[in-house]
Amino acid sequence: MKLAAYRFTLPEKLIASYPTPNRDDARMMVVDRTKKTIKHKMFKDLLGYFKEGDVMVFNNTKVFNARMYGSKEKTGAKIEVFLLRELNKEMRLWDVLVDPARKIRVGNKLYFGDDDLLVAEVVDNTTSRGRTIRFLFDGNDEQLWKTIQTLGEPPVPKYINRPVEDLDSERFQTIFAKHTGAVAAPSAGLHFSRQTLMRMEIKGIKTAELTLHASLGSFKAVEVEDLTKHKMDSESLHIEQECCDIVNNATINKKKICAIGATTLRGLETSVSSTKTLNPFDGWTDKFIYPPYQFKICSSMLTNFHHPESTLLMLTSALLGYDFTFECYNEAMKEEYRFLAYGDAMLII
Repeated sequence: MKLAAYRFTLPEKLIASYPTPNRDDARMMVVDRTKKTIKHKMFKDLLGYFKEGDVMVFNNTKVFNARMYGSKEKTGAKIEVFLLRELNKEMRLWDVLVDPARKIRVGNKLYFGDDDLLVAEVVDNTTSRGRTIRFLFDGNDEQLWKTIQTLGEPPVPKYINRPVEDLDSERFQTIFAKHTGAVAAPSAGLHFSRQTLMRMEIKGIKTAELTLHASLGSFKAVEVEDLTKHKMDSESLHIEQECCDIVNNATINKKKICAIGATTLRGLETSVSSTKTLNPFDGWTDKFIYPPYQFKICSSMLTNFHHPESTLLMLTSALLGYDFTFECYNEAMKEEYRFLAYGDAMLII
């Protein structure tokens, strides 16, 4: 397929700037892949579509304070540094994005915090906005990490078009987040409250967890018209045997398996065998899913409403079907569903 097939105009008023007052207050569009039906529900209706023994698979990645603001040596020019991932703990090297990139060259020093609490040196150019930096810090690794988290802020997407607030530290994080490493929250998981998880347990709906540290790979703009030529950035993925056992038993017993979020679905499809068996995994995935694609594990997914031309929209259309996806999106815009990370949900069954 071509990139142009995924272009549409998203009204700015539909982009959610804030989360709902409570995690499970969102609206939820329920779409049936087979019957091609659309129903308008609330997220609190979710469990009505699952039975005892069905499985929901979560991405338990934890977002860290990846966006930092500092100044350039000598000129004092203000600079934004977005931490992507640690490259070498011993040498304190990080892969980052900088803005404005034209002002940041190899050899420049960047200063962060009052009294220049933290200093970094630019050691390499990676892409047009990408740099490798080395933190110059006298303390131990734990102290460095604490300093970064103190100086940084939650990496809430710029499209929310407001300053980061205290509520973002809590709400741009799932309640089941465990393993630090993401710079983007698995947005479908943001809808789950502790009350919802308790209701799931009472009903006998099982949960499984994997860890996919969402970086900018899922959100990077597709810059080629031919989708077969798009290359996803690699993201760290870890799937334990316990997750595999829960998912594989559900497959054997013909129970419904629902991926909570597109990152979860990508993780599952990365490590599934030709016999539709999920296997443990510890490494990197650059899996790019777009139509046509035959899913091996899940026939169900909970997701949010995504950007035009995004890989997340392409994955959704691979599961739901291209034409029906846009029928659903047109209906969502007509009904004024809230889009993107803090927006409403779509349940595909």
